[in-house]
Amino acid sequence: MLCDHPLSTSGVGCQARFLIQGLLETGEYTFRVLGGAMKHENYDLVKVNDDLLIKPVDGFGNPEMLRHLLATERPDALFLFTDPRFFIWVWEMEDEIHQICPIVYWHVWDNDPYPDFNSVLYESTDLINCHSYKTFEMVNDNFPKKTNFIPHALPQKLFFPLPDNEIKKYRKELLGSQRVDHFVGLWINRNARRKMPSDVIAAWAHFLRKLEAEHGHKNATLVMHTDPQDQEGPNLFKVVESFGIQENVFFSTDRLEFEKINVIHNIADFCVNIACNEGFGLATLESMQTGNPIVAIKTGGLTRQVEDHRDGSHNGIALEPDVRNLVGSQIVPFIYEDHVNNHKVADAFMKLYEMTPEDRKKLGNKARDYVLSEFALENTIKMWDETLSSTINTWNENRDEIYQSWIMEEIV
Repeated sequence: MLCDHPLSTSGVGCQARFLIQGLLETGEYTFRVLGGAMKHENYDLVKVNDDLLIKPVDGFGNPEMLRHLLATERPDALFLFTDPRFFIWVWEMEDEIHQICPIVYWHVWDNDPYPDFNSVLYESTDLINCHSYKTFEMVNDNFPKKTNFIPHALPQKLFFPLPDNEIKKYRKELLGSQRVDHFVGLWINRNARRKMPSDVIAAWAHFLRKLEAEHGHKNATLVMHTDPQDQEGPNLFKVVESFGIQENVFFSTDRLEFEKINVIHNIADFCVNIACNEGFGLATLESMQTGNPIVAIKTGGLTRQVEDHRDGSHNGIALEPDVRNLVGSQIVPFIYEDHVNNHKVADAFMKLYEMTPEDRKKLGNKARDYVLSEFALENTIKMWDETLSSTINTWNENRDEIYQSWIMEEIV
């Protein structure tokens, strides 16, 4: 497997870990992982157990590392898990890899339109499992025989509702006694431009002004679990200061274990995500699983979270994009960014605030029930087991017909 380090705290790293753990429990798999996308203290091989070995690498490895793995391990499948831009060199080795095994890909693409510049990569891949339904729709239209929808999922033991008395205790510990009865919003994301953190702060400032004008107070706190000075995003300390709302924004900046992340979700009344494109959105799924409604823009993978695909009802407040901008780069020639007006976001905050606590809790319970039904980890593991096994078996039965092995002979 080539992916974020499975012991890291990144979204991809956590999902890789949950998937690996689930598949190992079947007793049918072993994993050899090139774990990247993080700063390593050292590059020593990590032996979690006999069935899971992780080699820390810069980036996601290189052709020589992969050739060594293919030669020494002779894997049943090469499993790729992250954005295809990071793996172009892998697909350039397609013929070498396919002498040994099929290529399997857990794929996401953040938004419309269909990335036809990725088609050559899809053609070379033997199984494409998409964790975003938006990605699935686009890729399945072009490669229906090898594309499936298998969403991200979370262990129930990690994210769950806490009793009201514990929530009040943790609010006092984390936010202070003066904020125990505040209306609390949560934004939990990396401070990166596409996550739109400054716009969340601007919307919160608009909401506070409305709250004071219509209800005579500003008893509300936005918790932002992020690095306010991440080089990929704006200086959020300065943004908050520019709006003069320092007393109404609380920054949680420490790297936390799952137990404490669960607490942060529980002390909130809702979670917000207005990223301009979002492949999935794990933080909102976490919050929904703890029983929180969400405020989310209908873009990418967020759409299927905030909107129940079965009946069209909402698991919080779904925001239709107001503007779509077509952007791109030399690596990604084109992709849409979806933006929503900050005042519309502020109105969504107000709508949740003006609900009774009972109605807000009912909406949060609906969100939790939806997650447990549609994003159950055991179902994700089962679907991966079935599609992996089928792909490997089909490959072994038909490999000589699909890919002709090379034989080198000395000519005298």
